[in-house]
Amino acid sequence: MESRADKQARAGRILELLGPLYPGRRPLLVFENPFELLVSTVLAAQCTDAAVNLVTPALFARYPDPASLAAAPLPDLEALIHRTGFFRAKAQHIKALSRQLLERYNGEIPRTMEALTALPGVGRKTASVVLSSCYGIPAIIVDTHFSRLSRRLELASSDRPGLIEAQIAGLLPESDWTAASHLLNRHGRALCHARKPGCAACPVRGLCPVRGLCLGSL
Repeated sequence: MESRADKQARAGRILELLGPLYPGRRPLLVFENPFELLVSTVLAAQCTDAAVNLVTPALFARYPDPASLAAAPLPDLEALIHRTGFFRAKAQHIKALSRQLLERYNGEIPRTMEALTALPGVGRKTASVVLSSCYGIPAIIVDTHFSRLSRRLELASSDRPGLIEAQIAGLLPESDWTAASHLLNRHGRALCHARKPGCAACPVRGLCPVRGLCLGSL
């Protein structure tokens, strides 16, 4: 059985090998400020980043800040974000969070996990994206790709996002949290797919306990 020290060493080596392949440490969402990233990440739930990037230019051109978005007519907002899916719930969430930003934070985006996750429609993943990308605060972003790879690489054993986050936080130094989030996300998108992982071309194949297996359930 792999010791904790060996797992930590293996995790560090995985990050070293993936680092040069995926130099970007920013979300794939297009944004110009924390408010735009917050709204975009809420819209990205159950939707691709590419689809969100198609709707946000028109959205932010019409409603560029919390004040204008809080006052936006709901039907107009729903029409603008329709292609992101679950558009009715998302429209209500981004209007409500914009209103709370005005009422509680003078329109500014808070810088703590607790304050962000208290906003409508904002979970830990969304908050982690904003904290790490806009404020440089180390965070573990547990999205679909990160969850799959952390379990496939046996760095985490749970399928629950909160437990995955806790297990990875206990494995990696805080300074590696954000980088690990983006590296596993990018590798999951590019090669380590859910149903047909490209094991033969994978640079961390020798460090993967399930290499060569097609594990569609992960």
